[in-house]
Amino acid sequence: MFAVFESGGKQYKVKKDDILKIEKIDCKKGQSIKIEKILLLKNDKEETIIGTPYIKEVFISAKVIDVIKDEKVLIFKKKRRHNYRRKLGHRQNVVILKIEKINVSSKSSKSEISKNTNEDSKNDDKSTFVKEEKTQNKDK
Repeated sequence: MFAVFESGGKQYKVKKDDILKIEKIDCKKGQSIKIEKILLLKNDKEETIIGTPYIKEVFISAKVIDVIKDEKVLIFKKKRRHNYRRKLGHRQNVVILKIEKINVSSKSSKSEISKNTNEDSKNDDKSTFVKEEKTQNKDK
């Protein structure tokens, strides 16, 4: 079973016991967090559930291992023939997470989700659009 979630404008594919590094979120070392922005879930029965945009009733339980600064990224600016050189560095704050569990409630089975999407698509097909007729004034 794996899931794809969104955090900090990026998407991460994770499974149980994965350790990953994400952009800093508001948490402390040793704290358990709940990630609810699940975009995709593939369970052990080879069923794939895709959210629109997120899947309800599915969340990931993770534990914060550490809150650290990432490796330094060097920025070197130069303009030729003007004796202009600048060397800057940046260290991004990151959180190291360990995925403990991907929690799926029984309500979010694929069959129920597919039924809901089929009903929505049928309703969309039945809706009709009426074009307004253009009237022309002959009195001009």
